[in-house]
Amino acid sequence: MPTFEGNLRYAPGTRFAILLTRWNARITDALLQGALKALRDHGVEEEGIDVFRIPGAWEIPQLAARLIAAERHDAIIALGCVVRGDTRHYEHVADNCAAALMQLASQSDIPLANGVLAVDRMEDAEARAGGVHGNKGEEAALAALEMLNLYDQLTELEAEEEEAIRAFIEEMGDEVEQLDSLPGATKQ
Repeated sequence: MPTFEGNLRYAPGTRFAILLTRWNARITDALLQGALKALRDHGVEEEGIDVFRIPGAWEIPQLAARLIAAERHDAIIALGCVVRGDTRHYEHVADNCAAALMQLASQSDIPLANGVLAVDRMEDAEARAGGVHGNKGEEAALAALEMLNLYDQLTELEAEEEEAIRAFIEEMGDEVEQLDSLPGATKQ
């Protein structure tokens, strides 16, 4: 049974887009530092990373869709922080951002890592932006690297399968020609 698993290798020349919200900047800047560290630690050059600073989480899917359509980046890392308040605004922004990112990710051919925190309290965000729960920006960058590698493996597998099908069709064509050349054969 074949098993496929991505690793943290990537092809030279790979471009990453990091979408970073300005809301809760202290938290999102820490997430950015975690993402940049992860990418650098795995050999990604500064020239291969574009950081887009945007107003808030609501705008992340909008820009992600534009970047996917532009086909200039090989992976997208979304970083933001939505903290629950006293109104339903939190649910609208956090839930719809996550749903839109999932839809974009499932419909595109490039990895889209979701590092947008949706937390009840600022302390929860701090714990996930370099605190006791690690750095979710770093985790999102590692997920993007791994998925990019997995996508590359699948592309290679698809190419191998297409080549095998072409070879089979060519072989069958030769056999059909041989059958057609037999005495009494009816040509198709």
